[in-house]
Amino acid sequence: MINELGLKDMRLFCLVARSNSFSAVAKSEGVSQAFVSKRIAALEQALQVRLFQRTTRTVNLTQEGEAILLRVQKILEDVEEMSDVAACAQTVPRGLLRIASSTGFGRNRLAPALSELMLLYPTLSVDLELLDRPVDLIGEGFDLDIRVGGQHQPSLIARVLARNYRVLCASPDYLATRGVPECLEDLAQHRCIPIRERDQPFGQWRMIGPNGVETVKVSAAMSSNNGEIVHQWGLKGHGIFLRSVWDVGGDLQSGLLVRVLPEYRQDADVAAIYPHRLSNSARLRVCVQFLMDWFAKNTNQI
Repeated sequence: MINELGLKDMRLFCLVARSNSFSAVAKSEGVSQAFVSKRIAALEQALQVRLFQRTTRTVNLTQEGEAILLRVQKILEDVEEMSDVAACAQTVPRGLLRIASSTGFGRNRLAPALSELMLLYPTLSVDLELLDRPVDLIGEGFDLDIRVGGQHQPSLIARVLARNYRVLCASPDYLATRGVPECLEDLAQHRCIPIRERDQPFGQWRMIGPNGVETVKVSAAMSSNNGEIVHQWGLKGHGIFLRSVWDVGGDLQSGLLVRVLPEYRQDADVAAIYPHRLSNSARLRVCVQFLMDWFAKNTNQI
């Protein structure tokens, strides 16, 4: 394996080969002639070949040294090219981004944003996978997980893309038939539609209200791991459900749904979760910054 010391020795070898002088290279590199001689000797020992024919006045490449010089120059050119590619990867967004998100948010909010991202950065490729379950970013090979609420591992990095919260709501028909809850504890007596969504605890709604954080356990008249299905069932009058304002805001404004216990809410910010620092990847950095800007400009999308 070529380490940094080996690369430096190769560069010294090329310099000596060009100048035919240990002393000239030592002077140009700001080191002693003994140091140059020692490093060339180490390279010869590693390669098990004599690179130079030395006399008191001249230093000339051996026949083996001439052949190795061609190989070494190619290696150094490849390393330089690789360094240029790596540097470019830090500044130019290119390559594949594997992104995970929940079904509803991914289809209705994230997909339009990524469409605009691709128009700006055609050198990028995006693979969006919609999963209503927790995602193992590293184990499943994802670069980015766009989550609505929930927790993440301490080893991962989170960046809030947009503020969001969940509200309790139900159809007017359900409330007319079953009555309107007057306090959080009343939910235990109602038909509710909890969702098995990603890493949220099932059947327990943790709400923020006048008394701070409170938790209520609800019974499941119906349940699903898909938020859009829960939304549809709620519209059909099957019970009270908890959904993000980006999802039910239009139905609340139109009267298709009614907000229940409006003094309560559940924080559920939209966040980008990723395993490595943004500075390590131009494509990841550009994507996260674009999504932050996009949601800030399109506040009606949340």
